[in-house]
Amino acid sequence: MKSLIISCSLVFLSFATMLGQNTYFTKTGSVDFYSKATVEEISAVNKKATSILDKVAGTLEFSLLVKSFEFEKALMEEHFNENYMESDKFPKSTFKGSISNIKDVNFAKDGTYKVSTAGTLTMHGVSKQVTIPGTITIKGGKISASSTFMVLLSDYNIAIPSVVKDKIAKDIKITVNCDYELYVKP
Repeated sequence: MKSLIISCSLVFLSFATMLGQNTYFTKTGSVDFYSKATVEEISAVNKKATSILDKVAGTLEFSLLVKSFEFEKALMEEHFNENYMESDKFPKSTFKGSISNIKDVNFAKDGTYKVSTAGTLTMHGVSKQVTIPGTITIKGGKISASSTFMVLLSDYNIAIPSVVKDKIAKDIKITVNCDYELYVKP
């Protein structure tokens, strides 16, 4: 009986270890946005995005606190949080989806792989189904991911007051960069 319990425990631990080897994460993902309008260019960066990637299932999740975006000018940051993103009311933005062509990525071989993700992007309290192109790079066994895509502000009920309509673009360029580490359960 004792050997059966030990054997079952070893099988369970092996299975748990195997599952952990498929999951990668970061707490320092970088999300930049850029707005180029007629009168002004606006950019900000958030280097505190969290992300989890399961390299077998292809699931991918991102989460960030909106107030963690840093701007060149404090007034821009204030307007962004209070007037546009309403960060106190909608503190987080998230993406939850999967990489549709995960089998095209050879995680055992250095290279750059084009991928397509599909899922739900939630911003400003609005969730939309999106398809986003990206790149996964394997270098020396390390996994990194990047993507650049456009977001139409009106799709997420982010209003631009007419007073500043020439200063803020209607669509925003989003750039995401993440360097992943193997997730080890605490």
